[in-house]
Amino acid sequence: MIYLVLCAALLFTIILGLTRAFLGPSIYDRVLAVNSIGTKTVLIIAALGFLMGRPDFTDIALLYALLNFIGTIAVLKYVRRQQGHN
Repeated sequence: MIYLVLCAALLFTIILGLTRAFLGPSIYDRVLAVNSIGTKTVLIIAALGFLMGRPDFTDIALLYALLNFIGTIAVLKYVRRQQGHN
């Protein structure tokens, strides 16, 4: 029961992150919001894996966390290069 409440709370915070991603005043606010959404998605995958008794979901969550980190770094490097910084 508690894991379902946890997943519902995480989904609510993802919705809040989506509003920040769409309304963010700067590109850095939007990238941070998308990174936050990715992190919460990792938590949901891990919680659902525990809830359903599927420990292999932990591997999927770790892979998604790694992709989220690499993607955030890549987007920030791209934005920095577009703004003229080296």
